[in-house]
Amino acid sequence: MTCINARFVRRLGRLGLIASFCLTALATTSSQAQDAPQRLRSIPLQAGMHVIDAELALTPEQRQIGLMHRRDMPANHGMLFVFESPQVQCFWMKNTLLPLSIAFIGDDGGVVNITDMKPLDETSHCSQKPVRYVLEMNQGWFAKKGIKPGFKLSGAPWQR
Repeated sequence: MTCINARFVRRLGRLGLIASFCLTALATTSSQAQDAPQRLRSIPLQAGMHVIDAELALTPEQRQIGLMHRRDMPANHGMLFVFESPQVQCFWMKNTLLPLSIAFIGDDGGVVNITDMKPLDETSHCSQKPVRYVLEMNQGWFAKKGIKPGFKLSGAPWQR
């Protein structure tokens, strides 16, 4: 009986070591994946005569990663964050290398407010009222296109 218990303990020890190795490998893989930019499915949005190629961040994990770790982004490309219900939404720039402008957008496609955000800055930038949609673009994109609060975007999220 002692021999079996000793063998079982040695086997359990090896299994524990293997499990520990696997968990370490998963954690390493997960953190490495978090260090790489995510690429998400995109849809076209209209801002007047301007077409935006907007990646869709739909899940909590996709929204959390957002545009982190990207070194560049094409001129008319952005990321649309879609939330389940309207709430005051706040964003920061942790691990985000690009200067961005962020537009908080209501259920009707109307821009509520726009603000500029600095790379790697952890200051919160919040919507002025509850919104379901948030669009991040290269910094200055909205200003260059004359898009201000009250401007209405169009596209699949706002079609009824």
